[in-house]
Amino acid sequence: MKKRRRYLTATMPDGYVKTIGPTTDSFTHYWRIVAELENGKTEVFWGHSRSLAEARRKRVPAEEASRTRGWKGFTFEIAELVETLA
Repeated sequence: MKKRRRYLTATMPDGYVKTIGPTTDSFTHYWRIVAELENGKTEVFWGHSRSLAEARRKRVPAEEASRTRGWKGFTFEIAELVETLA
C-alpha cells in the first residue's frame, strides 16, 4: 500500500512557522539552532527527527560546534510537528 503524502508544521516559541512536505516520512519533531557569530550576525541550522530523543541528541553537537566555530552563543529549540492540510 502506498504511503500518503502529508505536510508537517512546527511553530517555534518566537512565532516562526516551518512547514515540511509533502513527505511520507514519519518525522515527529523539528529542531533549530540559532548561532550568534562574533561579527554580530546569526546563522540558522535546522532539521527534523523521528523522535524527541533523537532531536535532543542534537544539542551536544551544537555545543561542540559553538566551541569549534567560536560562536558568541546559540539557542537550541525543539518543536513538535503536527500534520496540516496542503
